[in-house]
Amino acid sequence: MQIHVVSAGDTLFQIASTYRTSTQAIIDANELDAPNNLVIGQALVIPIIGQFYFAQPGDSLFSIAQQFNIQTLAQINGISPGNIIPVGFQLYIPPAPKTPITTNAYIEPSGDTVSETLKNSARKAAPYLTYLAIFSYRVGRDGSLTPPPLNSLAEIAEQNNVAKMLVVTNLEGGEFSPELGHIIVTVQSVQNTLLDNIINTATTQGYKDVHFDFEFLPSEDREAYNAFLRKAKKRLSQAGLLMSTALAPKTRADQPGQWYEAHDYAVHGEVADFVVLMTYEWGYTYGPPLAVSPINEVRKVVDYALTVIPANKILLGQNLYGYNWTLPYAADNGEPAQAVSPQRAITIARENNAEIMFDQGAQAPFFTYTDEAGTRHEVWFEDARSIQAKFNLIKELGLLGISYWKLGLAFPQNWLLLQDQFTITKLE
Repeated sequence: MQIHVVSAGDTLFQIASTYRTSTQAIIDANELDAPNNLVIGQALVIPIIGQFYFAQPGDSLFSIAQQFNIQTLAQINGISPGNIIPVGFQLYIPPAPKTPITTNAYIEPSGDTVSETLKNSARKAAPYLTYLAIFSYRVGRDGSLTPPPLNSLAEIAEQNNVAKMLVVTNLEGGEFSPELGHIIVTVQSVQNTLLDNIINTATTQGYKDVHFDFEFLPSEDREAYNAFLRKAKKRLSQAGLLMSTALAPKTRADQPGQWYEAHDYAVHGEVADFVVLMTYEWGYTYGPPLAVSPINEVRKVVDYALTVIPANKILLGQNLYGYNWTLPYAADNGEPAQAVSPQRAITIARENNAEIMFDQGAQAPFFTYTDEAGTRHEVWFEDARSIQAKFNLIKELGLLGISYWKLGLAFPQNWLLLQDQFTITKLE
């Protein structure tokens, strides 16, 4: 696979010719709805085997071969090893061996049924998933367990050999409840009832993993949460179930803030079969315009996690969305940002003649525009380049894999690059 960034004057025909493919192949791969009206700065995935490299000033065959770890680069391209490569010379780079990866995607049905949009999204993603995380089973204050609507999600998972993950949360009234969380991790009778309900649901409905996503617990409940996880792990293992947890994105053990303090990375890494690092929401609905998962900040979280959690237990959290902020942003009375899919972000840029920029530090695309009412906007989103940066991090550090929040927003480039570079683990 090749990533091409559209420059001024580029046409789809020219791009296809450069990479020796067809315009239709590029249209289909990127699900382009306006192929004759590309956006400057837009990243396209070119669906070819391997990629082409265009020599840069200072390059030599040796340096390029080292960059891609290919000893036979000259032979592959039919040129003499001693040749001087002119700037712009096109070299073919064969595909690297695929890396095994464990993948998860959360799916969050709402209301009384699963929407057709979510069903279709699950069907498209399922071939590339190890787990489908059903978000969420809500805990009652008596230890009861209220399921989300499921409809055909179980069948979609089964048809694609995807393991179902039962996500348990302390959501109450649409928000994570510290008070409910406190009850869960401190009241033994509630815990016993809850674990009975979880095990009964998981074993009768074919779940493979139970995933605890308890957020905004009181800081004083850190040890109580640790004890609950140890107790839950013992019960779940006896029932033949895996256990995983979601962790707030910490960069040190004593990081202050209610989202962080009760999450003990070392204990989760010891007790859980694997963890999901929630490495997103630096840019969020009620905050200032920022990349949602900037690679520089994500790396800090992973670097800390690796000091206390084995790499083969870590799933890197990754958003499948971006945000559109209204400017000027004001913390006290600003409008909340609107979530947008990567596909929708491109459409917004095209409709408003905006050029897409790329922040090298964050490894994330963004643009600004003025709408018809004269209001300024700033949009940060994900594209092929930003997701490739996360894939590179996973491979560099030997992480278990990636976990997506959440299905329902179109990002076809992600799935193309994922299947091109990784072999998806499927549980027996």
